[in-house]
Amino acid sequence: MPRNYIDRIREKILLRQYDMSGHAMEEMAEDLLTILDVEEAILNGQVLRVEKDDPRGTKYIIIGTALDQETPVGVVGRFSSSGRYLIITVYEVTEE
Repeated sequence: MPRNYIDRIREKILLRQYDMSGHAMEEMAEDLLTILDVEEAILNGQVLRVEKDDPRGTKYIIIGTALDQETPVGVVGRFSSSGRYLIITVYEVTEE
């Protein structure tokens, strides 16, 4: 079993043991991102924050880069009761 959050999440991505919410799919399309961009962001990114206050489960906020290695991508997800990783939302990180 991987020792830290990002290793566990990456393992789920590599094993294709993950799902995407409808919201995540919509946000991905709005920001012109692909599933490969999302996977790449998780595989090269880091857990920026862990939020434990959601009754549905702990959320992990990951920031990484898309396949182009330039576009910053945020991915929010959680482990489901079945052990799969659920990607809740995805977004291109922009500075405001």
